[in-house]
Amino acid sequence: MGATKGKLYSKVIKEITVSSRLGGGDPSGNARLRVALGLAREANIPKDTIERAIKKGTGELEGESYEEVMYEGYGPGGVAVLVECLTDNRNRTSADVRSVFGRHGGNLGAEGAVAWMFHKKGVVTVKPGPAEDAVLEKALEAGAEDVLPQGSDGFEVRTAPADLHTVAVSLESAGLSLGEQKWMYLPQNTVQLDGDNAKKMLKLMDALEDNDDVQNVHANFEMDESLMESLSQ
Repeated sequence: MGATKGKLYSKVIKEITVSSRLGGGDPSGNARLRVALGLAREANIPKDTIERAIKKGTGELEGESYEEVMYEGYGPGGVAVLVECLTDNRNRTSADVRSVFGRHGGNLGAEGAVAWMFHKKGVVTVKPGPAEDAVLEKALEAGAEDVLPQGSDGFEVRTAPADLHTVAVSLESAGLSLGEQKWMYLPQNTVQLDGDNAKKMLKLMDALEDNDDVQNVHANFEMDESLMESLSQ
């Protein structure tokens, strides 16, 4: 699942533009821009492309004006879905998102329908290598809330939304190698899916992520890992 390379590029560039517009083009004073620049590094986006996106955001270069919109809906089996969008045409995006839900066994809900089922958190990925105890100790010292081992993918360190950057800087200065840094909406409880509903849900997620205006999709479903792998083939 997830965006193709070209789509990932455009989503990250859009996020850099919007975060620069909202918080200025200097990453030292703009946590959201720092996170976007981290994503750009992971995606190997060229430096001049990044600089152009920042200048479009700050108004030094002519550029599109995007607004943030959050859509809330239900997927197959009653799964709660949050869809974060950046759009230059709210009517188009709203119609597109509604249509995707409808085609894949879901429906768009009213504002506030499912957002209460999620907590916003900062998430910092620590690359594999160190022992779990060492990561836990350094993370708690840095002010993190929790550490979740992710097997061969390393560790996921969770923070309060406002503490994301501070924790990441502390972990790096403590000698840990970091991957992605982002904000996520984590579900308070989950819906277990199997069979037809599982298949439909993955198709819904893919179709939403495939839309150019959609930045992130969050949902509260769980499914057996082997089932997810077989359905993702």
